[in-house]
Amino acid sequence: MPLSDLSKRVALGIDIGGTNTKFGVVNHRGEVLEKGKIRTDEYDKVEDFINALSEKVNPLIEKYGGHKNFDGIGVGMPNGNYYKGTAENAPNLPWKGIIPFADLMNAKFDLHCIVTNDANAAALGEMLFGAARGMKNFIMITLGTGVGSGIITNGSLVYGHDGFAGELGHTIVKPGGRKHWSTGSEGSLESYASATGIAITAKKMRAEFPQSLLNLYPESEINSKTVHECALKGDPIAIEVFRYTGQKLGEALANFVMFSSPEAILLFGGVIKSGDFILKPTKLHMERNLFPIFRNKVKLVFSELDEADAAILGASALVWEK
Repeated sequence: MPLSDLSKRVALGIDIGGTNTKFGVVNHRGEVLEKGKIRTDEYDKVEDFINALSEKVNPLIEKYGGHKNFDGIGVGMPNGNYYKGTAENAPNLPWKGIIPFADLMNAKFDLHCIVTNDANAAALGEMLFGAARGMKNFIMITLGTGVGSGIITNGSLVYGHDGFAGELGHTIVKPGGRKHWSTGSEGSLESYASATGIAITAKKMRAEFPQSLLNLYPESEINSKTVHECALKGDPIAIEVFRYTGQKLGEALANFVMFSSPEAILLFGGVIKSGDFILKPTKLHMERNLFPIFRNKVKLVFSELDEADAAILGASALVWEK
């Protein structure tokens, strides 16, 4: 394809969350040319949601040259199945059961639609446009409200036999430990290393130490952001919250490294704004728990993608994965 033609080729990236859906037109250089969003939770029927989405997206398709210039649509969504193009029993979406999402999108937009889970999409975006450019073996860990993950091996996402491989956030890091608020499992990584888990840890620790600055905040305002604010002021309890969280995360990452021997582990999401408070204990406990042949080989780095655009970029990367 001539370079002049390639420069006009674009994809539509869509990130579907429980509350909002973000979308954007992305080119081969990873530039988000235009973007928008709609509410996800306003539509009880998936067909109504797709109709509302088309009202916003179709003008963008026309603006950027029509269907002939679009290579396809990539969608990252909770419980998205790459093999089947379905969303299956996603607990935080308004549409229950197994939704044939790709087929519905294909019919509505007359563009090939590819679906995967949102964390897998983020890993692809990092490989094409972010800190993992040029890497063929890495793990992406998203530390947000939950803990998502995508595993890239030999340049390809690991999907497993059913399309759901890579749920590292639900691996057990403390058998019989903290009960997860949604799944009911005990001691999963997500229950400790997510923003939600950090808030739970902070509330428990501040109750034991009345002198902590964390006690200046009402219960409803205890979150990873306020813990970071207290840590920056030197509060030892807030610092201990991140140290404990980093220990649990690092121990889990050691297991992940010994399983797939990645070149790097990339951390992404709101929790990484805490910087070295989380990174240093994570690195320490990862290295401490590694089998010697793996030590000091795996880079632990923060994502380079702009947080506001990362989900859109990751979804669009599905279109150009191969």
